[in-house]
Amino acid sequence: MKKIYTLFLAAAMAFTLTACGSAEIPGVPDETPETTPLETQRSYLSSENESLQSATVESDSTNILVAYFSRTGENYNVGVIEKGNTEIIAEMIAEQTGGDLFHMETVTPYPEDYRECTDVAQQEFRDNARPELTASVNNFDSYDVIFLGYPIWWSDMPMAVYTFMENYDFTGKTIVPFATHEGSGLASTESSIAGACSGAEVLDGLAIRGSVAQNSREEAEDAVVNWLQEGGFIG
Repeated sequence: MKKIYTLFLAAAMAFTLTACGSAEIPGVPDETPETTPLETQRSYLSSENESLQSATVESDSTNILVAYFSRTGENYNVGVIEKGNTEIIAEMIAEQTGGDLFHMETVTPYPEDYRECTDVAQQEFRDNARPELTASVNNFDSYDVIFLGYPIWWSDMPMAVYTFMENYDFTGKTIVPFATHEGSGLASTESSIAGACSGAEVLDGLAIRGSVAQNSREEAEDAVVNWLQEGGFIG
């Protein structure tokens, strides 16, 4: 399994990137925002001082990309975590399929505090924002299958995932969604992906509770393996 190494050249004021999830309680995302949200502060980078670097994966055996958005910090139902719920599942998928990993990270970090994170994420939803990402996949055309992972926030994907989807041409590609949640499953994200990625085939996705991903790894891995086998991705 190969990791995609991202490089982001930052100017004088750099931010530390973290992540968020959401929760099924009124006014809160469906699983803890898995990337710590920050107030609607947006980071507008100067092309003279800062530049976004592309992440190139040199793969000799796979046409599969596992792209995901995930968050550490304080998360709903699992407390403060060092590895995001969605990242755990993404790594399982990559290990089973031999796919290459790409972690979507935002230029502007989200707060590590859960409530502060949800406030920022909710404002992004209201603004229909497209948070800037720290890196891109410059050999995206070489992939035929994209496993797309995210936590569920207010029955939707974090806005950073929309940024990712709108940055590439998915025509002729197969998208396989997977999500971590705390009660709403995939919600309506499969249809949202189909709408955002015209020309792509969107397969049935996998939904796993974030608390299972975090605290019951064996159960989560069994679910991942069974799903991949049913989809014909592994034997």
